[in-house]
Amino acid sequence: MKGILKIIGAVAVINIIARLVGFARETYIATAFGTTLYSDSIVNAYTIPNFLYLVIGGAFTTAFISVYHKTTSSITEYIRRTFTTILITITLVVILFMVLADPILMQFFHVKDEAEYEILRSLYFWMMPSTIMLVLSTWMSGILNVQGRYHLSAFSVLIYNGSFLIVSVVLSIMMGPIGMGIGALVGAVCMFLFLVYGVRNVKEMSFKPSLKGAEDQKMLWKVALPILLGGATAQVYILIQSFFSAMLEEGVRSAMNYATKMSQFPQAILMTAVTTVIFPLLSRKEGEGDTESVKALYVRGMRLLYILVLPVSVFFYFQAEGIIRIVFEYNKFGSESTAITAPLLQVFSTTMFFLAANTYITRFYYAKGNSVLPMIFSILTVFGVNIAVVLATIDALGANAVALGTLVSAIVNFLLLIIVLHSKYQLKLVNKNIGQFIKLAAIGLVFIAVNWAIAEWIVIDQKWMHIILTFVIASISYFIILFVFKIQELQQIAEKVKAKISRKK
Repeated sequence: MKGILKIIGAVAVINIIARLVGFARETYIATAFGTTLYSDSIVNAYTIPNFLYLVIGGAFTTAFISVYHKTTSSITEYIRRTFTTILITITLVVILFMVLADPILMQFFHVKDEAEYEILRSLYFWMMPSTIMLVLSTWMSGILNVQGRYHLSAFSVLIYNGSFLIVSVVLSIMMGPIGMGIGALVGAVCMFLFLVYGVRNVKEMSFKPSLKGAEDQKMLWKVALPILLGGATAQVYILIQSFFSAMLEEGVRSAMNYATKMSQFPQAILMTAVTTVIFPLLSRKEGEGDTESVKALYVRGMRLLYILVLPVSVFFYFQAEGIIRIVFEYNKFGSESTAITAPLLQVFSTTMFFLAANTYITRFYYAKGNSVLPMIFSILTVFGVNIAVVLATIDALGANAVALGTLVSAIVNFLLLIIVLHSKYQLKLVNKNIGQFIKLAAIGLVFIAVNWAIAEWIVIDQKWMHIILTFVIASISYFIILFVFKIQELQQIAEKVKAKISRKK
């Protein structure tokens, strides 16, 4: 328990570098293609392969870790059977989606221009095969995480994003947007080969196929299917955004993608760092029947998420225009594109904590062997609340209605998850922690007030100077607030720093 914060910090650093490289790719698309039909085609082509990779890879990897500590078979046999199951499943799914490419692309993206459709179709066929390697890579990362090799699995994402960026930039300069599709495939191959090399020292590891039936594979499917359906429902946010954006003016889909990726960038770094480290530990503690440790992990992880996500979310909301200008406003991405994208980023910034917390909380359901309830909640909120909000507000709000639907549905999903976890499994966020809850709420309100004041009083025409100054003031203010409210994690860091200084003396 004492080393969790240190491990999370190390994984977070690797994730930051990896995500920065991945985000550099999005920035390149924005500056090279702006908010045009070419950028729309790149975003649309990547949507479905990325959807399958996140949903299927996430479901099988989470299920694999959940069953890992419960199987009565040898770990080697369990790994062999799981590898075979995942390989066959994802290969068949990819083949099906490639065979049905035309009806899928026409139904989802409403492309009317024939030349634009040909670009979209070519990109789709380059990107889709990468899904097989990405799903298997996710599973191998799960194996490394179970072994406690978090840094290696985190580094694999850097390999993927780095190779994807380099290849796609070079080829797109020579070949246009098609280079992005080839880059996606090459990036997936590089990540896969790196992880094959990475798991070589896992003594139970074997890529030898096994079709032998076993109880652990039944358990795997039992856990994976609801997670898959729930994950698919959660990822439908992106497809819903694509569907409704296609009804609006040209470039809105690209703007929606840029705003989403901008808000997901810090959220994914922080959420991944926490869940990557805590979930394997949680699964082991649950298997050991250590209820008190599970409860402690739940409260501590949620507190960490809040403390980490809050400053980013608030800063992004009040400085949305400046952030979009400094990240994207170059070359073909002009002030008009910024005007479309910045309001979307404001709304999406408010979803950061709720989306990250929902992902984190569902891991406790999975550890309990209950993957059905999170699935049901996802279906109700994404297909019910989300779509209802969008339909009710799209005439008045336009593109902002899509972002608002994501926010409202994420909040409802969050409330359903914590209420049932509280009543069904006695995992309580408040209860004896009411003082801590009030303290965290107060920190949030004070920091919001500080950022409002910064946005009102500090306005500098030079965009780099504006963002740097406001960021520095907001960051210093946040650390002061945490210090004044005597937050445990900050005190622990301060004590370690003091100890190191005293040892050097």
